[in-house]
Amino acid sequence: MFQMQPYGIQSMLKEGHKHLSGLDEAVLKNIEACKQLSNITRTSLGPNGMNKMVINHLDKLFVTNDAATIVNELEVQHPAAKILVLAGKVQQEEIGDGANLTVSFAGELLQNAEELIRMGLHPSEIISGYTKAINKTVGILEELVEKGSETMDVRNKDQVVSRMKAAVASKQFGLEDILCSLVADACIQVCPKNPANFNVDNVRVTKLVGGGLHNCSVVRGMVLKNDSVGSIKRVEKAKIAVFAQGVDTSATETKGTVLIHTAEQLENYAKTEEAKIEELIKAVADAGAKVIVSGGAVGDMALHFCERYKLMVLKISSKFELRRFCRTTGSVALLKLSQPNPDDLGVADSISVEEIGGVRVTIVKNEEDGNSVATVVLRGSTDSILDDLERAVDDGVNTYKAMCRDSRIVPGAAATEIELARKLKEFSFKETGLDQYAIPKFAESFKMDSGGGGCILLSFFRKRRKQSFTKNHMNALL
Repeated sequence: MFQMQPYGIQSMLKEGHKHLSGLDEAVLKNIEACKQLSNITRTSLGPNGMNKMVINHLDKLFVTNDAATIVNELEVQHPAAKILVLAGKVQQEEIGDGANLTVSFAGELLQNAEELIRMGLHPSEIISGYTKAINKTVGILEELVEKGSETMDVRNKDQVVSRMKAAVASKQFGLEDILCSLVADACIQVCPKNPANFNVDNVRVTKLVGGGLHNCSVVRGMVLKNDSVGSIKRVEKAKIAVFAQGVDTSATETKGTVLIHTAEQLENYAKTEEAKIEELIKAVADAGAKVIVSGGAVGDMALHFCERYKLMVLKISSKFELRRFCRTTGSVALLKLSQPNPDDLGVADSISVEEIGGVRVTIVKNEEDGNSVATVVLRGSTDSILDDLERAVDDGVNTYKAMCRDSRIVPGAAATEIELARKLKEFSFKETGLDQYAIPKFAESFKMDSGGGGCILLSFFRKRRKQSFTKNHMNALL
């Protein structure tokens, strides 16, 4: 039987593909996919947002209302919906909050665009109207800024807490007073002389199962989730030597063979190695160090001599954690075990091993002024609760970063959105041409069931305008 060979687009695509053509099919299918994604996240928007249970491809369970986590863990296949996922990720990276508003607002815009397409408007005409509406929105937002909000003292705890509450409450409603106080303390402690240089990475989070939110605390310094290596568990006013490659006998790069003929030669060989390590450890102790921090393995013989010279030994396997430790204590990581210069030694007020909730942790406190590291110690009954608390802290810290760079605020509780919708509607009456249909639809999109997106609207639109993000992506979606 004669079988027709595939031709055209069929020959390029594999079997089982779907080929959509024309506005009514392709564009509306794209919009439908984005609406589905938007509907998943929008019910988690705001302080009364519902939690979602997501199980990712590794069978890890997430119970959260944080849209950035939800869209990251969902395996989205549709290319148009993937654009929304990327938009949410960009928002999270730039501002640290508002990923849900990004996805939900985009879904609302597309839903209204669908109505316009069914009315007979071409996607390019809708994009033109939406672009005019965006430019107008940015202008209106500048007028809605609260008077006096541009001059804010980012080291005043009361002011910081009052502005941070909205962001934290959207993740942990009812617990924002306790969390904001902790986050504000941590952020103010590590705020540099020029607040614009505030580094989010300087506020760390350590999660310890057990206890409750009332057991949480802030440590000026670091909390390492491991015990010290030796028997010394506490040192006050310590000078610290950091060795990135570990504290052990140095291995040669090439293999060597040593021929030993007598027992005396064997004894002398062992003694030589022992004497060499003792000499190195003694040199570190003579330099004034009370603590040795190793970035690699700690040898048994080296540990024996550290105990003899009353040196506390800590092991930090992560190179990133080692860098933070150096930043906290002001030490310089040395590449090989040798006598450190006095300038290379770091200082800590106290280093102690404590047991919190059955877990032994090493607390490195450094109360001296300077751009140090602060750690928020979170306590909770389950890992899932602790993960969600960490996301709330992360939102608070990112809000503080936004305050340091631009402290202007607009009214919250959806007041800003309603005002934008009203003014854009008025603006649309003055427009001629087909834009007068698209602009009111853009205005209607603000009337979605929002629950606290107003606090980050200003930064949201400022970033979008700078990247000309919305227009390019709207082109792709429509």
